[in-house]
Amino acid sequence: HVSIVIPLATTGSRQVAFTRHELDRIMSLYGRMVAAGLWRDYALELGAKSASFSAFRRAAENPEIRLVKDPALRHRQGEWVLYGEGGVVLKRGHELAGVLAVVERRLLKAVEG
Repeated sequence: HVSIVIPLATTGSRQVAFTRHELDRIMSLYGRMVAAGLWRDYALELGAKSASFSAFRRAAENPEIRLVKDPALRHRQGEWVLYGEGGVVLKRGHELAGVLAVVERRLLKAVEG
């Protein structure tokens, strides 16, 4: 079961979205996490100010992680923010790969252990 939330754009409004490369990177990680038995569902939300990807262990719960792309923060701490459960900021950065490294390390530990 896959949940996708895509709000309808109003006339003249811009919507923040993931590029093809970004989405490929995110979905590759999602696939590996599913194969490891760590995630079972995801949701995408595209809005006027940010885009987010959330991953869930089970469909009926809060997300385990939420990755947010907020272009307004590009020149400050970076447009990428990775939130953990409860909204705790796990990592901020200018590069997607560096932010996703936190989750990839967890995957590596799960596969090895």
